[in-house]
Amino acid sequence: MSLIAFFGALESGLIYGLVALGVLISFRTLDFPDLTADGSFPLGGAVAGISIVAGVNPWLACAFGMLAGSVAGIVTAWLHVKLGILQLLASILVMVALYSVNLRIMGAPNLPLLGETTVFSTLVTDGNGYWMRCLIIGVVVIAAKLLLDWFYNTETGLSMRATGSNLRMAQAQGINTSWMTIIGMAVSNGLIALAGALFVQTQGGADISIGIGTIVIGLAAVIIGETIIPAKRIWLITIAVIIGAILYKLFIQVALSSDTLRSIGFGPQDLNLITALLVVFALVLPKAKTKFLSRKVRA
Repeated sequence: MSLIAFFGALESGLIYGLVALGVLISFRTLDFPDLTADGSFPLGGAVAGISIVAGVNPWLACAFGMLAGSVAGIVTAWLHVKLGILQLLASILVMVALYSVNLRIMGAPNLPLLGETTVFSTLVTDGNGYWMRCLIIGVVVIAAKLLLDWFYNTETGLSMRATGSNLRMAQAQGINTSWMTIIGMAVSNGLIALAGALFVQTQGGADISIGIGTIVIGLAAVIIGETIIPAKRIWLITIAVIIGAILYKLFIQVALSSDTLRSIGFGPQDLNLITALLVVFALVLPKAKTKFLSRKVRA
């Protein structure tokens, strides 16, 4: 794997680190199976892209994209807690609706950003582009991680964690679990949309299809991170899922550039197949690790 390919995988991994943080909130903290991510990721990109084209400051455009994603998360949570729609079905309904919303926002299936001012324009040059983008995105990811760590330790964050851990007990303690679910889903999809806003600026354009498989990547990153760095403390868990996202993208890059895989017929067209196999591996790994440790203890 070349140096440029490595930094490309690192850049993508850092972006999906934000997705992993969002998935951590919905799947792990709230125990909410949320497929809205496949719609909120391109939503953030579409809103940021159209804002940049309109001349809005790119950082403000990212904030607009994040806000749009939060609204999508609120709608999903509202369908569940207020209308009683099943969690998975509510997220699917919003994900499907967002496809049309994103088309409306962009006015076309894709929106080019070539020549537009982005968050990378002032610092990135032809000589440092392959690592400077990683640095800028890394700063954003670290800031999001620290803010999330702080939020988890606030009264609201603790109430949200209690809601996901034991809904009935949280209600018995006087916690407004419906409100906690709405807040958690807003933060989750806001982070995912922020990732989409940064992604379109690295790619030079927004596309309606960039959200396909977002939730799969985010969930795989969470599982890989938790397997490699098992932890109970929030600050370490958030580090683990970010590392999991980076490792996931590095695994994909290694697989695509492997001479062995190419020799047996695998190529770039098999990206989704390789992704699926890696996700299966990530799901099986925790069980295999548990069995191995149990056998070791018995021995």
